Amino acid sequence: MENKILDEDNSDFFINFPPEVQKAIDEVLPNKDSLDEPDFNSIDYINSLFPTEQSLSNIDEMVIKMENQIHTIDNDISTVIQSQIEASVDGREALGESQKIIKQLFLHIKDIKERAEKSEEMVREITRDIKQLDCAKRNLTLAITTLNHLHMLVGGVDTLKSLTEKHLYGEIALPLQAISEVMTHFEHYSDIPQIKKLSDQVKSIHTELADQITHDFKDAFQGANSKNTIPSKQLQQACLVVSILNPKVKKDLLKWFITLELQEYSHLFQETEDTAWLDKIDKRYAWVKRHLLEFEEKLGRMFPENWEVSERIAVQFCHHTREELSKIMAKRKNEIDVKLLLYAIQKTSAFENLLFKRFTGATVNEGLNTNHLDEHKKKTEKHNNGAVNNELLDFADSPFNGLIGRCFIPYLDIYIESLDRNLSDLIDRFVQDEKQHKPIENAETQAAILPSCPDLFVFYKKSMIQCTQLDRGQSMLSLTRTFQKYLQEYSEKLLYNNLPKIECQSLGSSVQNFTKDLQKISTSGLIQNFSSLLKEGEMMRFAKDEQTKICCILTTAEYCLETTQQLQDKLKEKIDATLADQIDLSKEQDLFHKVISNCIQLLVQDLENACEPSLTAMSKIPWQNIDAVGDQSPYITSITMHLKTTIPIIRDSLAHSRKYFTQFCIKFANSFIPKFIQNIYKCKPINTEGAEQLLLDTHMLKTVLLNLPSISSQINRTAPAAYSKVVTKGMTKAEMILKIVMTPIEPQKNFVEQCKKLFPECQLTEFHKMLDMKNIKRQEQAILIDLFKSYK
Repeated sequence: MENKILDEDNSDFFINFPPEVQKAIDEVLPNKDSLDEPDFNSIDYINSLFPTEQSLSNIDEMVIKMENQIHTIDNDISTVIQSQIEASVDGREALGESQKIIKQLFLHIKDIKERAEKSEEMVREITRDIKQLDCAKRNLTLAITTLNHLHMLVGGVDTLKSLTEKHLYGEIALPLQAISEVMTHFEHYSDIPQIKKLSDQVKSIHTELADQITHDFKDAFQGANSKNTIPSKQLQQACLVVSILNPKVKKDLLKWFITLELQEYSHLFQETEDTAWLDKIDKRYAWVKRHLLEFEEKLGRMFPENWEVSERIAVQFCHHTREELSKIMAKRKNEIDVKLLLYAIQKTSAFENLLFKRFTGATVNEGLNTNHLDEHKKKTEKHNNGAVNNELLDFADSPFNGLIGRCFIPYLDIYIESLDRNLSDLIDRFVQDEKQHKPIENAETQAAILPSCPDLFVFYKKSMIQCTQLDRGQSMLSLTRTFQKYLQEYSEKLLYNNLPKIECQSLGSSVQNFTKDLQKISTSGLIQNFSSLLKEGEMMRFAKDEQTKICCILTTAEYCLETTQQLQDKLKEKIDATLADQIDLSKEQDLFHKVISNCIQLLVQDLENACEPSLTAMSKIPWQNIDAVGDQSPYITSITMHLKTTIPIIRDSLAHSRKYFTQFCIKFANSFIPKFIQNIYKCKPINTEGAEQLLLDTHMLKTVLLNLPSISSQINRTAPAAYSKVVTKGMTKAEMILKIVMTPIEPQKNFVEQCKKLFPECQLTEFHKMLDMKNIKRQEQAILIDLFKSYK
């Protein structure tokens, strides 16, 4: 049989599972044996076992190993087949036993089901009478309750009629409340004539009580003795009855009463009276405060506390006052100036704040959140008892805030115009004071800034707080535009215009120093007549105090930049949320960014001007006459001297603006090093010794520049990585140029290869300049340039 299987085709012998089945098998039975691979290739497998001819010497051992493995697998297969045969017999026996047990279980379940049905039927028979009794009990209870309510209703209606005729409000309240509740029980029986008749009688009593109580109030407060009216117990009890009646009765009664209470106010402060104008606005508030005290002392106890009559009087006073002030200001707008307007607003805001502390605000807007009102009421009570500070009461969220004051909003342009004039005068004063200014130390940054800067933002802060109390809408936008206008003026008049102008300064002494130093070299035969290389002339430089002033303006612009961002955030916080997106001071921040950039550029230009004569002198040295390499050249000493003189001044002035000092250093390096390289190209012709000397000078200058941020400082601080990267890259280029110049021109191919190796990014123009430095003839240059172009 084995021989037969072996003779069959491989495609019939091997079983190829689908990929997902094979993957599942590999997860359950992981096997790294290559023989088990689904894409097993016998030739590849044999080649892996015998990769070389020499490995065939082990073929016998491999055959024995494979035969042993085959024998082992055969034994395993035989064992598995035997165990499967035994398992099959046991399985059939177990299946037969299970079927017998299932039949017995089915019979038991059927028996249990029949017994459960019989039990359920017995329970229904037992409880049938009990359910009938429960239903009868519920119906009887409902009938008794309805009869009791009907009895109460009939008797209560007769009682209410009698008490209403006698004006006995104290005895009416309780039965009236009870009858109102009983009537809700008969809402579903309104189609019964007797019930409908009783319901109509109750409504009639309600109407009669409303008219009667209203008449009693009017008699008490509008009669001949109304001025001597004292709290009446009868009217106090009548208020309790009104609370039970239709809410409209209470609303109409309070409206009439509050109008009556404010009659005197309407007369005293009518439009034609002198007291009606804004300069007497405090008299309005004095009147209502005095009147509320008199009311609470005389009549306050007559009304239920939850009616909030005092608050309602105050709120109606606010509405009336706002309407009257709006009318009179519209007619006399030309008489309103900023002083009068702010006086009226200040008095009004103080009065609204007083109402906020005294009342809950529940009657101002009935739609306010109940939880908010309850919380405010608790805070108000604690405040009145001295248990909490005013800070806990947020007047900005008060319903009283602007209740009168919003009538001034259409006239706030007068206030904004006044602020505009004040800021204009302030900027002019700053400009005059700046002529004798002395920098001050800012408390937060400890950096020297112009003294006008904090004064401007303090004025801004006060104006913003004041405007917030007046209006959080369009007026805040107008204020923001005014702020923007004078931030721009400040950046121009106080910062741009005060940047020092470069003045002429004689460099005769510097030229003499150069001449003395370089004449020492000329005596050794290296350089002849060096003094003729420098011309007497003028050079643009800043004095020390001017350099300090530029740094002061820079730190001032930085302070303005940061504070402007804070101002923008605060304005967005204070203004109405729907207008917050319109607050944008980015344009003003850009102006301060430009001031900072200009200051840095001026400092860089000044330092470059200081180094310019030295670079010019470098290019004028007869480098072809140098026959020995010595110490660093005098022009490097001069550049180092200027760096040591200027950098400490700028570094100390920008001690608390390190990022801008670093920017200055980077900009200087980015500007100075390319100029230095351009002057290297001007050093022509130059011999090998001259190139070596220039390379030494370049290395010395590189060392100085790498240490530039901490030059002449007692604290040796590591230069910022960004700055070091700029210096290293630029000065390395200069060194590579000189090393190429030092390379022999022959053989020409080697020279070009060395140039490409030392200076991979070398351009054709730069290659041409290096050839000029070596004083190569034009014919030879043409050959070298062709090699340079063809080199890859």
